[in-house]
Amino acid sequence: MKIVTLVKHVPDATGERKFADDGTVDRAAADGLLSELDEYAVEQSLQVAEGGSEVEVVAVTIGPDDAADAIKKALQMGCTSGVHVNDEAIHGSDALATSAILAAVVRKVQPDLVICGMASTDGAMGVVPAMLAERLEWPAVTFGVDLKVDGDTVSIRRDGDTASQTIEATLPAVVSVTDQSGEARYPSMKGIMAAKKKPVEQWTLADLEVDPSTVGLAAAYTKVVDTTPRPPKEAGKKVTDEDGSGAEALVEFLSAGKYI
Repeated sequence: MKIVTLVKHVPDATGERKFADDGTVDRAAADGLLSELDEYAVEQSLQVAEGGSEVEVVAVTIGPDDAADAIKKALQMGCTSGVHVNDEAIHGSDALATSAILAAVVRKVQPDLVICGMASTDGAMGVVPAMLAERLEWPAVTFGVDLKVDGDTVSIRRDGDTASQTIEATLPAVVSVTDQSGEARYPSMKGIMAAKKKPVEQWTLADLEVDPSTVGLAAAYTKVVDTTPRPPKEAGKKVTDEDGSGAEALVEFLSAGKYI
């Protein structure tokens, strides 16, 4: 069995993030890391692999050179190999173009199952899994909390506000998992050392037979027209309670901010 796990290199949310002159995220301005939501996808993929024999888990990412760090982390966690799609023409691609490139990767790798996070922590759109399934003409079972593979069937449990559903699909299929699917493992020293010897292929759009004119910023259906930097944090208001007015000032602050 072969599993493709989609991983994305995103700017660290704790760092300073900003837009580049062309309206895209300036990824060079902040340190990047494997998207936290994709760590859950890696974890679920590895659990499936540990539950069966001869299961290969291929971590796939799209992005510039730094995106290789997402593959590296996935390999350290336990993935078998990696595929890094790196092409300057991809810069500025929207979700539609991203799903088209990923579909080309999946067709070339020919897995039995694609597992991905529910969304990326930078874009937070959550539409790529469904778009990918549509392009592949595969069933999609999304927002899974619990994932199981039994023969040629994959099933998830999806928790709603009032009930839980169990959804099944016949392989091949696309699955997305939520951050409630189980805590992702940390790379062990053994895993970190083993990752150095695992194969990672570098593919371009030409390798995937994807027309560069159909992806990238020029082909995107949406664009950022204008941005405004986040204002710097201001010092909080300090209220002394020498005359007993502190409680009243606190209530006024909470009321003005609509916290109460």
